[in-house]
Amino acid sequence: MKLFHNFVLFLLENCCMRLIHSILFSLIFISISSAQDDIVQLKNVSDTILNPKRTLKISDPLNGIKTMQQLFPGRLYKKSSYNTFISWKCNTCKPTTYTDVNGVEEDPLFPYAEGVATRLDTTINYTDSKGNQFKMLVFNHSVYDADGSQTGRFSGGLLGLAKFAKNGSVWEMKSYQPAIAAFGAFSHIPALKLVEIGEDQYAFSLIHANGGAGGPYNAYLYLIVGFNGKYQTLMELGDYRLSNNAEGSTEWSSTYKVVNDGKKKFFRDFTITTTGFYKKAKGTEEDFEVEMPKELSEMAKTKKQFNFTIEKRLSFDGKWYTIVGKPVVKYYNIK
Repeated sequence: MKLFHNFVLFLLENCCMRLIHSILFSLIFISISSAQDDIVQLKNVSDTILNPKRTLKISDPLNGIKTMQQLFPGRLYKKSSYNTFISWKCNTCKPTTYTDVNGVEEDPLFPYAEGVATRLDTTINYTDSKGNQFKMLVFNHSVYDADGSQTGRFSGGLLGLAKFAKNGSVWEMKSYQPAIAAFGAFSHIPALKLVEIGEDQYAFSLIHANGGAGGPYNAYLYLIVGFNGKYQTLMELGDYRLSNNAEGSTEWSSTYKVVNDGKKKFFRDFTITTTGFYKKAKGTEEDFEVEMPKELSEMAKTKKQFNFTIEKRLSFDGKWYTIVGKPVVKYYNIK
């Protein structure tokens, strides 16, 4: 009887140990599998992905994410409700340089050697005077990251565009430019705004702002226009906004308006109105002197504080939007 009892105990101990080992193995396997699932994988794609002459027709309604998958057939990831992207790499693509307006590092090559994360930033819908409907898909490219994050304070998000026109029940791609230039910080492009600059002539403005950690952000106004067969930057205006400064310190902001005076059918002029406040800095870590717009530099040398407005006009010279005439400056509450 005692031998039988010991035999039963032996069997129970063996079964328990096997069960424990099995559970531990399963937990380790699940943990490893989960860790692998969390790592963003790259899919190698063909160099046709960058061909600006690609054609694509989408049945109405056009789904932005699904359309992005057809243009960039990589691996689709949904890391969160606001972080959906395609991860891809092109070994046969010929990398080309593009401009990052931050100007901190040497202009990068695209596609990135490490791989690319492509996100649909937004879809801009508009209709011209004849009732033609268009959709502009706005893409944001950033360097591949195993966690699917976007990093680099002075790394802009690379802007790409795909324009679709509606023809009956089909959306047909009319232009495709996967990489234009990089704007913004932490590999994320600023919001694009539709601007009508002529008769059924549309462009896109964006405000690029960046600066050191804890310091003021100086913003630039950019205008992206379809010109000579491709979308490109035709305006760069500095001192558009100063933000993130200490409370009560120097700051300013601007607005723009397209001049429709009947003199220009296309590439109409812009007026820029800047309003702000200047206060001489105390020289502390939280309140240090900032570089003022050149129109205000002399006044800032002799006065402690003042409010101001600056009005500028920009005109297209056939290649670029430039300031014409002398900016009009007005001062208020001078001390």
